[in-house]
Amino acid sequence: MRRMLRGLAMAAVVLTGAWGVLALWFQCPGGVAARWGACVAWGIVVAAVLACAWRRRGAWPWAAYACAFAGLLAWWGTIRPSNHRDWADDVARPLAASVDGRRVTLRNVRDFDWRSDTDYDVRWLTRRYDLDALSSADVVLSSWGVPGIAHALVSFGFDDGSHVVFSVEIRRERSEAYSALGGFFREFELAIVAATERDIIRVRTNVRGEHDQLYRLRLGRPALRAWFLAYARAADRLAARPAFYNTLGSNCATVVYRMTKPIDPSLPWDYRLLLTGYLPAYLYKVGVLDRGEPLGLLERRADITARARAVAAGQDFSRAIRTPAGGGGAIAKP
Repeated sequence: MRRMLRGLAMAAVVLTGAWGVLALWFQCPGGVAARWGACVAWGIVVAAVLACAWRRRGAWPWAAYACAFAGLLAWWGTIRPSNHRDWADDVARPLAASVDGRRVTLRNVRDFDWRSDTDYDVRWLTRRYDLDALSSADVVLSSWGVPGIAHALVSFGFDDGSHVVFSVEIRRERSEAYSALGGFFREFELAIVAATERDIIRVRTNVRGEHDQLYRLRLGRPALRAWFLAYARAADRLAARPAFYNTLGSNCATVVYRMTKPIDPSLPWDYRLLLTGYLPAYLYKVGVLDRGEPLGLLERRADITARARAVAAGQDFSRAIRTPAGGGGAIAKP
């Protein structure tokens, strides 16, 4: 029993020690040299504790490590999210919403004209929407070749043919690039972006070479209205109280799930909310996709990549990506 407990304690030291190394690497203040120094110092502490424990030198190594790890956690608790950093241009302005009855005003709706990831025209809009004219919602999945992984966006459509897309993303600083591992260690703040389709879908298909699918959801107008308002209120909360992005706990699907759950309390949790590349199967299961046709057929019809890449300058992007080759009608019926 003593050997088993000692083995479990050593395993705990290894796991928490590895966590500490990564936490220091991503959050230690200073440059690369400071991060390396902090990680090496912590690694020496962990190795010393394990060596002493292996030689059975009483309880003091465990007590010393517990104190050291408590200090590390205390430092970790001082790391707070902020809305005031040198943000990248595409997330520089936080989305703000105001609701007046059935009218919703969104400020800082992004409408960039992208030529490359580093060459673009910056344009921010203020848009007003009538909730009574809200007619559709589409889920857009954008993938880049990693099995089971995709970015999920939601596009709301209105009776006049206009659309606005909401996307839960990292709010990265100008010098940062996305890191899934860094997303576990408070590397990025959380952002809710509202954008036009010609911006946020086109940059993925035409600039970044991603593969996009669009799925029309079967939702009534009351549900559409509640969901749209949930996005608007979540954006306002983030503007007032910033939060960290988390690769698993607060990402493009889990945040949307938490917003949607109060609207439909019966909505089940599912692993496909984490492996978003498989999200269509989840949506099919819960009945918000058309189950009158096989899922495989819906997935093939959902591919809008080629249509997005073929849209000419000045053409209605939203209409074009929903019209199959030959102009035979909309990609999906509301």
